[in-house]
Amino acid sequence: MRVIKNSFIADTVAELCKKAAYTLPQDIINSLLFAKQKEKGLAKKIIELTLKNAQIAGEGTFPLCQDTGTAVLFVEIGQKVQIEGSLEKALQDGIKKGFKENYLRKSIVSEPLFERKNTKTNTPAIIHYKIVEGSKLKITLMLKGGGAENKSQIKMFNPTSTKTEILDFVLQVIKTAGASACPPFIVGIGLGGNFEIAPLLAKKALLRNKPNKNLNYKKFEQEILTKINKTNIGPQGFGGKITALKVYIEYAPCHIASLPCAVNICCHSSRHAEALL
Repeated sequence: MRVIKNSFIADTVAELCKKAAYTLPQDIINSLLFAKQKEKGLAKKIIELTLKNAQIAGEGTFPLCQDTGTAVLFVEIGQKVQIEGSLEKALQDGIKKGFKENYLRKSIVSEPLFERKNTKTNTPAIIHYKIVEGSKLKITLMLKGGGAENKSQIKMFNPTSTKTEILDFVLQVIKTAGASACPPFIVGIGLGGNFEIAPLLAKKALLRNKPNKNLNYKKFEQEILTKINKTNIGPQGFGGKITALKVYIEYAPCHIASLPCAVNICCHSSRHAEALL
């Protein structure tokens, strides 16, 4: 049995906050450089400014976006790992520390409807736990901005629904989001599972940086991306060839009577980082 101290976990999460908030992943940088080659005029200028923003953020003075987001943690716990202290407390303390030390905006309110008082710590973070084999602890942090999250949707399709119907739904979500969700987007799609699993799959899809291993879904990802980029929404909604940088699909088995589909939109500022302890 391998023992990991909760203080080490908290410090690791705090570092992940800094990395995610200030450093744009290289695959997103590469996609923006590709988009720059495709665009012209105002659309190209916006992509250039977006790349400049990433460069400035990478220097460590200003975060990529003023909305430093909801902290979403995906935690894989090896069966041979023992946590010295409370894992939940360590993760939440890490978010508190990371946001305080790196001067990140605190955006979380304690309840959603009546008082909406800011917790002033950006906690509680949303945490998804998974038990796996081995003696490692993997922590993946996503900082998810509110604007793009607000434009995400789920629809429960009939099991007889076609690929075209799914595609049309995704396009409708994208068109509804428009400039409000800060395109160019990364689009995560969750298919299958049930009402709670499909949105989680869509969110997990945003963490990928490679096409789907399943050839059918790989082709469908590319088909959806091509259709989205024909909407002419363009960078920041001013028109252009690149409305989305990437489309990723995650899928799961589902009930014979169901076909859930969730679309989770992320702006170009796809902020995530991971650590393996």
